[in-house]
Amino acid sequence: MTDLNNLISTFSNEEQQQFITFLEKKNKRSDTKNVQLYKLLQDKDMDTYTICNMLYGSQKKGAYHALRKRLYQSVIDFIANKHLADESTIEMQLIKLLITARACLTKKQYKTAYKLLAKAEAIAIEHALFSILNEIYHTKIQYSYSQPQDKLEHYITAFKSNQHNAYIEDQLNIVYAKIRQTLNNINYKGAVLDLETLLNNTLEEHNINLENAITFKALYQIISIVSLSAFVTNDYYKIESFLLKHYTTLKSYKNREKQTYYHIQILYMIANTLFRNKKFNQAWMYLNAMETQLKSNQKKHYNTFILKHNLLKGLTFNYTNQQTEAIALLEKSTKLKHQDIENQLDIHLCLIMTHVQHDDYKKANQIIATFYHTDAYYETKAGKEWVIKKNLIDIIIQIELENIDLVDSRLRSFKRQYYSYLKQINQNRVITYLSFVELYFKDPNIVTTTTFKARIESAFIWVDAQQEDIFVMSFYAWLKSKMENKPLYNTTLELVEMAKTNVN
Repeated sequence: MTDLNNLISTFSNEEQQQFITFLEKKNKRSDTKNVQLYKLLQDKDMDTYTICNMLYGSQKKGAYHALRKRLYQSVIDFIANKHLADESTIEMQLIKLLITARACLTKKQYKTAYKLLAKAEAIAIEHALFSILNEIYHTKIQYSYSQPQDKLEHYITAFKSNQHNAYIEDQLNIVYAKIRQTLNNINYKGAVLDLETLLNNTLEEHNINLENAITFKALYQIISIVSLSAFVTNDYYKIESFLLKHYTTLKSYKNREKQTYYHIQILYMIANTLFRNKKFNQAWMYLNAMETQLKSNQKKHYNTFILKHNLLKGLTFNYTNQQTEAIALLEKSTKLKHQDIENQLDIHLCLIMTHVQHDDYKKANQIIATFYHTDAYYETKAGKEWVIKKNLIDIIIQIELENIDLVDSRLRSFKRQYYSYLKQINQNRVITYLSFVELYFKDPNIVTTTTFKARIESAFIWVDAQQEDIFVMSFYAWLKSKMENKPLYNTTLELVEMAKTNVN
């Protein structure tokens, strides 16, 4: 996909109409083909050759590429103008106040200038815009000779305090970037690292105290950093109290409505943590709060986060005995056009899982067959853990469909590609699990024997139910359903309910 296609694929339905209006107003000639080209590009199955013929009746490649180049520039102009209007209203207002104040100062209209600067300062403080505050204080100090003598020290003190706040925010941003880069190595490249140690060392290196969050954005970054450790280790239980404690601080932050983007992110992280800890009722509360924020500010951030919201909502439906609702929501979400490939893949995988739990293996197989790219491709898009889950589910599906040759092939491939990696990251129980799956595949009758059950009990290193990953439990539920000859979904819910009892 080209840069032009990538950009226009991000447009919502409303933005598509706005862009067409933008082009029509910009066009000075009636025969301009940019609107026509834009509409043709909406069809992802249409190739360049076909589009060129439809536009010109022949292969006028020079004219076509020139038109694409102009349309690309128009897309950039449209996005820039829209974001200047939507995102930077406050910043633009402050810049205008600052420029006007400086013009007044050069004309020695000091009283008017400092009134303007005071107004700009109050707004910048309210929105924690440290870089603009720096310019305001710089201007105040520069012309302080026009003010009473005691004002200079006040300006200098305010300037230094702002510099400190800006420094902390910058350092948090650096820490956040370093941890994200490390997570990328762990998740996408298979590197092994003690993230918790890295987190503590990085925070110490930059003199960051987790208790000192300056802004809504800073609080989001702190919570994000802590959440990364849980994501890598699958241990969400230990970070729950930290998230809830700091969200209490967040709720009292007077400017939260001005930073909706970060508010939504935090609500999602808390809801996800509570879901992973099997505290579904609390997870629903934060999902509902997230939905309220998604619909606020004229749905400004709705398209950005709707896939993440629907994915978590669908999973929560599924594990609270509302499987019909889960499947309906996940299926609806697979049809949404979105550039968030990772969440699209997660939704498809979770939909496959719900169909497996619903004993609809044919439907699950139809969806998994749409993953026609290589595992290496999916690792770059969704990570190695996603690919491992996908392959494990695929093996289960093929066993249930009695595709014997495919099962043998999938087993050999999985062992060849992932056994050494799983040993490297100390996930030997995945290997152990697959060995029992293979035993069942070769002799289905063995799973109901006392010997088989005893071997499973002794083979796994069990963790507390409150800490056990809900997806690990779901994979185990398939084996347990075979051992007890019970429906898979009922077995899954029983295991989760037992975990919930232990949690509560």
